[in-house]
Amino acid sequence: MEFKDYYATLGVEPSAGEAEIKTAYRRLARKYHPDVSTEKDAEERFKAVNEAYEVLRDPQKRAAYDQLRAGGYRPGDEIRPPPGGFHRGAGGQPDFDFEEIFAGGGAGGGFSDFFESLFGRGGPGGRAGRSGAGHSGDTRARLAVPLKAVYEGSSVRVTVNGKTLDVRIPKGIRPGQVIRLAKQGRGGGDLLLEIEYAADPQFEVDGRNILYTLPVAPWEAALGASLSVPTLGGPVEVKIPPDSEGGRKLRLRGRGLPGSNGQPAGDQIVELEILAPKAHTEAQRKAYVAMRDAFGKDWRRS
Repeated sequence: MEFKDYYATLGVEPSAGEAEIKTAYRRLARKYHPDVSTEKDAEERFKAVNEAYEVLRDPQKRAAYDQLRAGGYRPGDEIRPPPGGFHRGAGGQPDFDFEEIFAGGGAGGGFSDFFESLFGRGGPGGRAGRSGAGHSGDTRARLAVPLKAVYEGSSVRVTVNGKTLDVRIPKGIRPGQVIRLAKQGRGGGDLLLEIEYAADPQFEVDGRNILYTLPVAPWEAALGASLSVPTLGGPVEVKIPPDSEGGRKLRLRGRGLPGSNGQPAGDQIVELEILAPKAHTEAQRKAYVAMRDAFGKDWRRS
């Protein structure tokens, strides 16, 4: 089994902070998402990016990975896990409390053998770590649910305790809420799944609002444009007002996560990010030269 350098996968330094890691992940996830990428190895690259982010976004997983990486391993080095996996400490006990199941069916698929050796191995359709047993004999675990399932109220397939289960996700369920599956835990007890939202390559969550960053070209921001924007309910056309600046936020009402208990649905907040496309041809380069000459050196003061 080969060692994986998750920092190299995301193109960040080991000292990178949370914001830098998130930015790198979103950029690469957009680039390699199988639904939009035309590159031959897009699906495998997308899986690798998802796996790297799953580790580096979580302080506990990142600390465990950094501890292993400090041993001097480099990409391509052969690595042999000790009995019970790298996550086992003295006496065969886990070095940290990793209780999480990843719902199957999301973009990117499962994780690598290296990930499973470090954090625990589950079955097909999901990845399960050690589950904690409650005082009543119930089994507890965290379930990372795709935002699409939360929006639609659909079912996800997971594997825990060696069993594959189809779990119905109530529409608009919130992080921290618990789904109880009767007699699906260890020893005939109930299985209690505490909900958390899985990382998404396009969207972030703020309460019930969905946050999305929309890349726009300088001329689209200056002249205005009508652009297609992805939402959890499908793409919608959004009008970019003329003379828009980077950081401007547009609100799509009711396009966030569904409400529950009488609460209204959230909104989708679209933040504009102005990007300058690379000049790949002489004609494109001349267009930039013309823009430079037209605006002059003092454009920042206007």
